[in-house]
Amino acid sequence: MYEDNNWTPVEGEELEGFLEQVGTIDGVLVPSVKTTKAEWRHLPFYDSVAMVRLRDENWEPKELSIYYLTNQETLYRLNGTSPPIHDINAKAPVKVTDENVLEYLHFFCFFVRGEEGPFLIAEDIDNPNMPEDMDDKMKAVIGGSLRPASYEGKNEQKHWLCDAVVFYSNALFIANFAVHPSGMIEMKDDEPLASDLTVRVNRPVSINTDGTVK
Repeated sequence: MYEDNNWTPVEGEELEGFLEQVGTIDGVLVPSVKTTKAEWRHLPFYDSVAMVRLRDENWEPKELSIYYLTNQETLYRLNGTSPPIHDINAKAPVKVTDENVLEYLHFFCFFVRGEEGPFLIAEDIDNPNMPEDMDDKMKAVIGGSLRPASYEGKNEQKHWLCDAVVFYSNALFIANFAVHPSGMIEMKDDEPLASDLTVRVNRPVSINTDGTVK
């Protein structure tokens, strides 16, 4: 979903206009047409919404990426909280289907964060959002716990039921989700797979004025 695929560069006057619309980010980051890289991609669960990602070699930490959803020239900042997603889900609106529910699950769990960061749907040890500092032992422990997310059908309330391995903080667990047609997601149950790992997902999407990230 947010992995390094299907992104198209935003360049020239289009980049200048977008960065002007964005302005200063979080009161800290000032995008520059010279150094800020912008890319956009389509999202299959919206008809007319695109996701834009900003990265800059001068930003700290280097792992920081800033994301927006754009809809009819309105920007929705994906800042790690749920209100921007619920807002655009109502307005766009979101269109979850059997075919795109797992991609929507990836999207929602990455961008609606807990105190320790994203709930990364972890299927593949080579996912670019996995920790970069894994030694061979951690790769073996984590890789042995991963499996593809699965769609398990609908319940009586017409909610999509999904199972997935989640990497959150320094732990892995298998979770059962219910995805509502509105785009809201419930985590129904979870079971630990591995805890007290020596690595954690480090993909911040916002920064505070004191330099801390989320």
